[in-house]
Amino acid sequence: MTTHPAQSERDVLREGEEPVTGDTGREAWWLPGPDGFAACALGGAACTVAEARRFTRTTLDAWRMCPGLAESAVLIVSELVSNALRHGATESAGTVFDSLFENRFCHGWLALTRQERGVLCAVSDGGTQSPVLRPQHALAESGRGLHLVDRLSDSWGWTPPDRSGKTVWASVVTAARD
Repeated sequence: MTTHPAQSERDVLREGEEPVTGDTGREAWWLPGPDGFAACALGGAACTVAEARRFTRTTLDAWRMCPGLAESAVLIVSELVSNALRHGATESAGTVFDSLFENRFCHGWLALTRQERGVLCAVSDGGTQSPVLRPQHALAESGRGLHLVDRLSDSWGWTPPDRSGKTVWASVVTAARD
């Protein structure tokens, strides 16, 4: 998944649909996915990570994914979205427009794709730097996110960054039954 198809949250709405208002009172821009695909625009507000977790949990519940897989996927999405917001800022970061449109402008995308035995979680952002799995330091306050993704997923990686950004993905599958 390497596309970055819209510049604003409104671009992801299907024609004629009204936005859903979440617990925060802000509009939540989701494309529900009964067919095995769901996408969510990511804003730049502090509540974005919580909204991404809620979107993931709600989607996977609707798809009737097993609870263990769903919890792993929720943690993975939380880390990927946190990294996207922290490290995936676009070139315009820090401009006066960022503060004006902080809650309205699309900072990235979260997509979930149902697979035969699991789910593929993908987060796209405007950053042009590849993710780096850094050595863990016992007293460090950050830097453990990709280690969690690595531990909880069956595989993970990213698309090569280009001028439109990158997508970091992780696949989570259920254990095979004997």
